[in-house]
Amino acid sequence: MRKIAMFACLLLLTLSLRSQAFSQETPKTPDGARAPETSLHYFHLLFVVQETGADSKPVNSRSYSTTVSTGDHDSASIRTGSRVPIATGPSSGNANVQFQYIDLGVNMDVRNVRELDRQMTLDLTTEVSSAAESTDPILHQMVIRQNKWHSVILMPIGKATVVFSSDSVDGKGSMQVVVTATPID
Repeated sequence: MRKIAMFACLLLLTLSLRSQAFSQETPKTPDGARAPETSLHYFHLLFVVQETGADSKPVNSRSYSTTVSTGDHDSASIRTGSRVPIATGPSSGNANVQFQYIDLGVNMDVRNVRELDRQMTLDLTTEVSSAAESTDPILHQMVIRQNKWHSVILMPIGKATVVFSSDSVDGKGSMQVVVTATPID
């Protein structure tokens, strides 16, 4: 009798552990039903950084692309630009000139890509920086212009969507970032 009781306890413990493991592996919906299984999907992301003039017509447009998946730990980065030297030390007499380098260009980071009913959500950080000459005739220092955005975005799949936009600080133009997500079969 004692062996049967131990066997029954072991059987109940095993079934309980399996049940817990199964409930952890299969996500539930809010009403307690099993959530549908998700599979990995791949998408081509096309980013267009567009500058417009005072008349709202494009004056400059650059395109960048990458491929992402809807996986848990998938991310993508785009880095393009130049390392620009800036003199930071003495520049007269016999002293050596010292330089510090600044990265200018376009940086994009994509994280947490998810597909939701013909829409896509992703965490996007975009930075666009450039150098312009100073208008000060004495200093002749470089002016760094920077646009930086960060947001969690919800956008339709297959449709170009303006995700970021801002006015220029020094003029009447603007800059915007347009993203298109295309499924890869």
